[in-house]
Formats: sequence, C-alpha cells, structure tokens
Amino acid sequence: MSTERAISAAVLRSDRFRLEREADWLRLEDIVTKMEKGKSRRLSDDDVLALPTLYRTLLSSLSIARENSLDAGLIDYLEGLALRSYFLVYGTQTSLGRWLGRFFSGDWSRAVRAIQFDIWIALFVMIAGVGVGYILVAGDSDWFYALVPGSYADVRVPGATEEALRGTLFGAQNEGGLGMFAAFLFSNNAQVAILAFALGFAFAIPSILLLIHNMALLGAMLWVFAQRGLTVDFIGWLSIHGTTELFAILLAGAAGIHVGRSIAFPGTRSHLKAASDAGKRAALVMTGVIIMLICAGLLEGFARQLIDNTAGRFAVGGAMLLLWLLYFIGFGRKQRGPET
Repeated sequence: MSTERAISAAVLRSDRFRLEREADWLRLEDIVTKMEKGKSRRLSDDDVLALPTLYRTLLSSLSIARENSLDAGLIDYLEGLALRSYFLVYGTQTSLGRWLGRFFSGDWSRAVRAIQFDIWIALFVMIAGVGVGYILVAGDSDWFYALVPGSYADVRVPGATEEALRGTLFGAQNEGGLGMFAAFLFSNNAQVAILAFALGFAFAIPSILLLIHNMALLGAMLWVFAQRGLTVDFIGWLSIHGTTELFAILLAGAAGIHVGRSIAFPGTRSHLKAASDAGKRAALVMTGVIIMLICAGLLEGFARQLIDNTAGRFAVGGAMLLLWLLYFIGFGRKQRGPET
C-alpha cells in the first residue's frame, strides 16, 4: 500500500510541476516550431525577446525534473525541446541566400583585410620562391628537371629554340602542348592552395615551404622562356588565369600563415582562443579562395584558348587583378549589424 502511495505522490508532484510551468514550455515550443518552419516573421517582438529567457527557464525545469526523478516522459519532452531551442538560440539564424549576400557584400573582403599582414608575408615568400627557382636553374639547368615534372615539360626545357617555345605560346590553344601544362598548373595550384591553408596549424612553416616550392616551379619555367626573349609573352599567357589563380594561392597561404602565427604568438589570449579566432577568419578567406579557383579554371578553359595575343591576355589578366583588388580594398568597409 505504501508503494502505491509513493507512486501516487510522485505522479502528483509531476502533475503539479507540469501545471506550474507548462505555459512557458508551450510558448517556447510554439516559438521554436515557427522558427524551424521559416515563419519567424509571424513572431511578435515580445516572443523574440522572450526566447532566451524561456530557454533558460526550460533548462532550470529540466534540471529540477532530473534531480527529483520525475516522470521519464516529461524529462524526454524537456530534453527534446531544450535541444531544439539550443540551435535556435545559439545557432546561425540565417538562410543560405542571406549568408551568401553577406559573404559577398563584405564578410569575405573584411576577412581578407583582417589578415593583410599575413598576405604581405605570403607575397614576399611567393616572390622569393620565383626568384629561387629562376636562380637555381640559371646556375645549373639540371635543377629544371628537379622542379618541373618531366611529363609537362616536353619542348619547354633548357636549350629549346625560340621558335619551339613561341609555338607553345601562340596558335596551339586547342592542342595538348601548353594546354596540358596549364591544366597541370591549375590542378597543382588548387592542391597547393588547400594544403597551404591546411598545414598552417604547424606554426605556418609547412605553408611557407610549400609556397616556395610551388613558385620555384614557375621561376624555373620563366627562366626557360626568358633565355629566348619571351618573358613578356610567357607572363601574358600566364596572366589570363594566373592573376586570379596566383591571387587565390596568395590568400590561401596567408590564411594558413595567419592560423600558424596566431597559434605561435597568441598574445594575451589562450592558444585555443587564438586558434579559434584565426580559424574563423581563415575559413571565410578559404571559402572565397575556392570561388577564385573556380573562376581561374573557367578563364583557363575558355579565355586562354580564345585570346591568342599578348596584349589581349594582359588586358584580361589585368582586368581580373583590378577587379579582385577593388573588391578586397573597397567592399565591406562599413560593418553591418548582426542578423535579427
């Protein structure tokens, strides 16, 4: 008989507990349901402002219910509602379209400007890499074969005639030759961009070495064309997609350096906090890098084949470089308010 009384008392406590707080739970559930269905505009200002308070009240109720071993069904209900509410209170409250709008209208450019010191470091490293490759091959042509994969060199090797090299730059857009090398550069540079960022956590050292090695390849190829007076033509050929592609590598390398530098020198922050803050900025930059690589791929696939003169190639490459610079320097100067 005492057992039945204990059960009855527990049920009574659970019912009384529910009656005292159920109104708040139901209100919170209604708010959460509308937000999950994309009907946030139907919520009143009072409901929006009450959401955090109702969420904290729910957590308090859940804690009491667990401590007093109340009805298991009630606890399951409160846990489920708490989980749904958590994502709405602390999660990202924006649609994909709105996020993309914010990304292109300022979030990306602000993230790039936030790592400008690291961009200068990456730029210096990349220029140094080109210089290293050029000097090595100039001193000993055997270095060319160590830096440039043999399957992509064909006639573009030390000692090649001007006629052979010029033939790879002009009038061969639809043939394997230089097009194959361009495809290799794009594939290689895309991998380098991703790795330069991913390896940044190791105090940025692998990222820097990777940038140097990648740009040394370009320096080696530049020397080959420079020996036959084709420097300008080679740079023009490369510029169509190169200004976008190399810019993307620059940003990816800078993002990796930014993460590594933040971990190595966190300042007054903890290493974890420094890495978290740097990672958020770098992730935004890398999202844009992927977009830039796609643009570079399209330019490499179409514009390079349609334009067969150096002036036109410089015009396209220069226009793309100017476009990126104007965007990164000018867009998003005014910080937008938080999402509501």
